[in-house]
Order: sequence, then C-alpha cells, then structure tokens
Amino acid sequence: MLDALITSKTRLKLLIKFFVSAKNTGYLRGIAEEFDESTNSVRKELNQLTDAGFLEKKQEQKKVVYKANAKHPLFNPVQRLVHSFLGIDKVVDQVLERAGDVQQVILGGDYAKGIESDTMEVTVLGDNINKDYLQNVALKTEELIHKKIKVNFEKPDAGGYIVVYDRAED
Repeated sequence: MLDALITSKTRLKLLIKFFVSAKNTGYLRGIAEEFDESTNSVRKELNQLTDAGFLEKKQEQKKVVYKANAKHPLFNPVQRLVHSFLGIDKVVDQVLERAGDVQQVILGGDYAKGIESDTMEVTVLGDNINKDYLQNVALKTEELIHKKIKVNFEKPDAGGYIVVYDRAED
C-alpha cells in the first residue's frame, strides 16, 4: 500500500525508521549500513525529507543525527500511515483490549530498525498478563496483517527496540 504511493525504497525505509517512533534517531553512515544502501542515496533522501521539514538534524560530536520532526503539521498523519502500513495499530489495539495490566508494548527485530519484514517481534510487559490470550490474538492478527507475529513477555536486551506503547506516557 504505502510502497505503491512512495516509490523510492530508500525514502520508504527512512519514513518507517523515523515515524514508527518519534524517538528513533540515526546518522548517515549508520543508516546506509542498516539499509545496505549507498551513502549517496541515503543522503539525498535525508536532505529532501529535512528540507520538507519532516526530519530534524543536529550536530552531535562529529555526526549529524536525524530524527522525525514531531512538530511538523503532518507528523501524526504520517506516523498513523506508517503504523497502519506495518500493522502496528491493529496489534497494539488488540493487545490493550483484554491483555491484563499492560505497562509497555515494545517492537523489536527488523521493524524496530525501520525495515519491513515478514515477522513482527512484539514484547508485552506488565502485571497479570494473559499470555494465552495474547498468543491467540497474535495468531488472529497475523491473518489480518499477513505477517508472522512473535510475542515475548520479557524485556529485550539493550538496544534494537522501540516502545510503541508506554502507560507512563498515557
């Protein structure tokens, strides 16, 4: 769906990376390595998204770090579009509905890196979590979003994940 609208694969990857969570950041070489793309193609798209106001950049030591501009008037619609494209919105809604005392929902794996994948890794943290219910919801949601969902119940190791729901921020 979104890939038909945005034909540049690099731009699509960047939008996913930065808009799946406003906390995501990246720098040119790191993103190029992560996406297995040339620095020139990544630089071009970063510059266009920054010029359009979708990304902010700031100098940190010797690197220019990019992140989504949460103050951009289209930030929320683009983020909803990315979440819908990835199927995150359906997963989070299903999880929060009857899963217990959910404190956090964390996205891991390729999606946390802003890379589309056939498998979505979701970690649910909280008290009295109904694990059987969540496994069942994962199976049903897989059919809706046409992706495999791996559900975990222990906090992932440092790095490589994005918190998509945090009760403390609600």
